[in-house]
Amino acid sequence: MASVEVPKIKLYTNYGCPWAGRVHIALGAQQIPFEEEQIDLKAPRTPEYLAINPRGKVPALAYNGEILTESAVIAQFIADLKSDGILPASGTPAGALERARVNWIVGAYFDNVNHQWNKLLAAKTDAEAVAAAEAYVQAVVKEVEPHLQSAAPYFDGSKKITLVEVLTGPFLLRLFSAAKHGLVPSTLVPQLAERAPKFSAWAQATISNPTVISIYNEDEVVAGFKERIAKARAA
Repeated sequence: MASVEVPKIKLYTNYGCPWAGRVHIALGAQQIPFEEEQIDLKAPRTPEYLAINPRGKVPALAYNGEILTESAVIAQFIADLKSDGILPASGTPAGALERARVNWIVGAYFDNVNHQWNKLLAAKTDAEAVAAAEAYVQAVVKEVEPHLQSAAPYFDGSKKITLVEVLTGPFLLRLFSAAKHGLVPSTLVPQLAERAPKFSAWAQATISNPTVISIYNEDEVVAGFKERIAKARAA
């Protein structure tokens, strides 16, 4: 039987954007070939790109004459292009339940944890940064740690990355890079290891995965964080 030809995918991206990073990880994990075009986020968007995505943001993905935007939507679409990859098919009760678990933990992380990270970067004083770091740890302990008890090494015991790691990986990378370079309170990572050991082990496995780090440029990210923190402290 002849193989079915998959329509060409083109990704409009920027390597420095964690939201676009999600899509790179999804495509890599699913082993789906694609073309890419880098969008300069520091320059006004071209009329050509605004015709593709009027909001001017990345990522955007062109597939078979359709344009998809928003990283979570695109990652979900990529997950559904190939079954039994980063997300199980939804046609069975087990698959439907696993998808619900994925949605739950991703929602818990971004609704309750990740905004504490933004407060950390926006802290105007060391005391504010320490308080934000503690709030981050508390949120992880309460909202995320209970849902990672079966992680080994990835979500729900998976031996390969899932949609959970696809969606959280770029943000975990930035958290641990900031800690490595002394840009957040030194208590943050040790407290995570002590009070949220499952999260800590899962996060370390995620940020060590070759697909997750495939486009990540730590030096550029850290330089951006230093500039952002300096502006917050000077305000």
